[in-house]
Amino acid sequence: MKPEEIKKLDAYFKRTFNPEVIVKARPRKNDSAEVYLGEEFLGVVYIDDEDGDRSYNFSMAILDVDL
Repeated sequence: MKPEEIKKLDAYFKRTFNPEVIVKARPRKNDSAEVYLGEEFLGVVYIDDEDGDRSYNFSMAILDVDL
C-alpha cells in the first residue's frame, strides 16, 4: 500500500472511529495495512481492486476471551 493511501486511511479511521487509531504499513506486504488503537492491534485493511473499482476492506477478529 502506498504511503499516501495509508495517510488517507489513517485520517478516515481517526475521523470516523477514534483519533487514537493508527494505520501502519505491513512489513513485506503491499496489499494491506495494519490498524491499531494505541498499541492494541485491531485488524487489517486490505485493498480490493476488483472490477477496476478500488475499495478497502477492514477485517477484525474478536476473540471469545475478549468478550
